[in-house]
Amino acid sequence: MTLEIGKKAPKFKLPASNGEPLSLMELRGQKVVLFFYPKDMTPTCTQEACDMRDAYEQFKDCNTVVLGISIDAIKAHLNFIEKKQLPYLLLSDENHKVCEQYGVWQLKKLYGREYMGIVRSTFLIDEKGNLAREWRKVKVKGHAQEVLEAAKAL
Repeated sequence: MTLEIGKKAPKFKLPASNGEPLSLMELRGQKVVLFFYPKDMTPTCTQEACDMRDAYEQFKDCNTVVLGISIDAIKAHLNFIEKKQLPYLLLSDENHKVCEQYGVWQLKKLYGREYMGIVRSTFLIDEKGNLAREWRKVKVKGHAQEVLEAAKAL
């Protein structure tokens, strides 16, 4: 599936860290930041999650919901949330179907080894469920602030 700015964002329903399944449809009327990250508690993912945490109140002020998605199980998400005091929901995509819909499940290389995994990416979805912006192969430094500015401008 190819994503296009201005077109409907792929729908999904995933288990969330609050114990309830969450669907994109439930969030209509609000902007949504979906940030896909490789793994709970790793240094770069922790930095990204904490940067989103630190900007969370500002996201709320501009009617924007923040959601993190990885293939980690809910139990790992709960530990991550508790340790880093994350105020937003983390969604578990253990079978990586949503990751595939958004095109973030890709072949990666590390130390000469190839494997499938999440390429750090963020998507901003408008109040009508349309894809407004995307950031692929995200570099974490300054990223949360850039996404916040895009959400404010939307």
